[in-house]
Order: sequence, then structure tokens, then C-alpha cells
Amino acid sequence: MSNRSLFYGEGLFETILYRGRTPKLLRHYRRLSESAKHFHIPCPDYETFCAKIEEKTKGKKELYVKVCLLSYGKPRYYEMPSRSQLKVFVYRYKPKLEPASVCISPFLRHSSDPIVRHKTLNYLFNITVKRHAVQMGYYDGLIQNEKGHITECSSANLLIVKKGNIYTPHRNSGLLFGTTLQSLMEKVKVEETELTLKDLFDADHVFLTNSLIGVLPVIRVEDKTFRIDQDLTKYLQAIVQEENSE
Repeated sequence: MSNRSLFYGEGLFETILYRGRTPKLLRHYRRLSESAKHFHIPCPDYETFCAKIEEKTKGKKELYVKVCLLSYGKPRYYEMPSRSQLKVFVYRYKPKLEPASVCISPFLRHSSDPIVRHKTLNYLFNITVKRHAVQMGYYDGLIQNEKGHITECSSANLLIVKKGNIYTPHRNSGLLFGTTLQSLMEKVKVEETELTLKDLFDADHVFLTNSLIGVLPVIRVEDKTFRIDQDLTKYLQAIVQEENSE
């Protein structure tokens, strides 16, 4: 029985700001289980998922929790997995409070890539984007696809605000549709559309979203500086926090 996650990156993970059995935790599980079904990786039920996390967190909350679903099976790369293992890792949560600066990554992604729509352990592309951005002095890098449309950053979705309207790159552009973005779109009008760099630089405000940063304002993209709307930031952050409360 081979560890296919080790051999081929065949596996899934969720990055969670853990606050107990919240609606957001269930949203994480649903994404994990849907991706597991797509890749034919056996997935435990929700109760087992929660119990594994609770075993590791030992009654503590406000933690950064990473849940990995490892895949096992025959060693040939094209074989289907036959069993899985759920591994939970717990870290101290360090919220990012200051606005982010972002660069335009030189690395392109193809919109038809089926892997980017899942949070897989095959993460080398994302690592490459993030390392390059950090080496250039930025928080993260913004990825474009082969058509010149914006997709996402290495570990966050993107929101842009123009004349009071909120937009996010269309999922068909090739991106991971994040749990925090899903939560926001159920409560706030956010239009999915194909966005270009011109749309980005013409925006009034820009935000990044994921489970650990919540909704983080962007103060700079390359040489363009953006104004921070404190009221809008607090409003969007409050919506995200609401779903991740017991």
C-alpha cells in the first residue's frame, strides 16, 4: 500500500481558523468531501472529521488548524486510491492586521486546469508564486491565466470594488473558489466576472480573502496605491466572523 500523497501529491487539505463546530467548519468539510469524491479518495464522515480536530485541539479555540486527507493505494500513478488517512496539525493563530501589498506574478495558469479548482496537496505552483512575491518584497502574487484574466493570489481570493459594486474573478478563469468567498457571496452582492489588470488598477478598493486573513484590504498592487475604506472593511469582516462563530 503506497502513500500516493507522498508519491504524487494526490491528497487534499483544508486551512481552518478553528473556533469549534461552526457553520464555517461544516463548509470546509463539504468542500473537502466534494473534492475527495472527485478524486475518488475515501473521505470520513463529518463526525469523524470533527472528532479528529477536537482530539488535537484539546478544547482550545482560535487556532490555525490544517487538516490533510492523505491518499493510499497501488503505486502506479494512474491507479485509483483505495483508502485514506486524516491528519490534523495545529498551530498558533497569528492574525495579519496590516494591509497587504501584492505584485503581478510572472507565472501564468491555464483556465482549463482541473486541479486548481480543488485544494490539493500538489501545491508547488502556489509555493512558487508566493516565494517569488516574498522575495520581491510583497505579501503575495496575483496570478493571471492564459487569456490575461486575473484569477487569484497563491492562497487568497480577490475582491475589487468599483463605484460601490464588488467584483471577483469568475471561477471559470481558473481558481479555487474559497470558503470565505462563498460565505461572503451568500450575504453580499458580489459579481463574478472576467477581470483584467486594467479592471484591477481602475478599482477604488481591493481586498484579499481566505479563512485565516478573513477580508484583508490591499494597499498596493505593484506601484499603484489604493485607499483603505475602513467602514467597508469592518462590514465585510463582520460577515465573515459571523459564520465562524458557534
